[in-house]
Amino acid sequence: MEKIRKPFQGILNIIRFNWHFYVIAIVLIFSILFLTYFTNSTIKIILQIVSIIISITIFVSLSISYYVYDLSGFYKLEWIKNNDDNISIININAGFDETSELLKRKFVNSNFTALDFYNPNKHTEVSIKRARKIYPPYPNTKEIKTSKIDLESNSIDKVFVILSAHEIRNETERIVFFSELNRILKPKGQIVVIEHLRDISNFMAYNIGSFHFYSRASWLSTFKKSKLSVISEIKNTSFISTFTLEKNGNTL
Repeated sequence: MEKIRKPFQGILNIIRFNWHFYVIAIVLIFSILFLTYFTNSTIKIILQIVSIIISITIFVSLSISYYVYDLSGFYKLEWIKNNDDNISIININAGFDETSELLKRKFVNSNFTALDFYNPNKHTEVSIKRARKIYPPYPNTKEIKTSKIDLESNSIDKVFVILSAHEIRNETERIVFFSELNRILKPKGQIVVIEHLRDISNFMAYNIGSFHFYSRASWLSTFKKSKLSVISEIKNTSFISTFTLEKNGNTL
């Protein structure tokens, strides 16, 4: 089978979509080092330490991102069980879809649909806009609203929400969204939610960037309020968690 993802694709995408952050960081580092030529020895040492800390932070973040998105095998999807055939599957993204083609190849005989809840008025991050310009949407992707998914109730066997649900920044909106997923899910269907968490591991990796994610407790609260039960929770890596949800499963 032809490989879909290229070597270094994950880390290169991060740099391409967020290049302004790295330009600012590099300018800041060189500015700090430049100032050391005009300060006394004590301040010079402090400035050098600050520049080193900034450099290490960037290096660690990019190294971990390279591990997660390129080396870990996450996008091979080997952790997804493919013991179902001829089932209805939807994959929901927030404007940037790296997984629909991979999922369709895994579930070849499925009735597969990609959905996109990207809203330019809400999702104003320049990184998403850059990603959408570079990567076209999966064929026949349908646009949806988080408050209303135009599908029949009890019609879907499996729902994937991979690294996208955290883009719904309002808690009430997230609950409404997952309640909609509950509505369209068949009685024995499953929802697979994959996210970085706001925890120690991700804080060490992404520093203040980890606050863009939500805590485990926050996700569990959202699922509970949406009348969904967590039947399993696994760590794909130390930095990514997968929750499998059902309408009437056993809670953790």
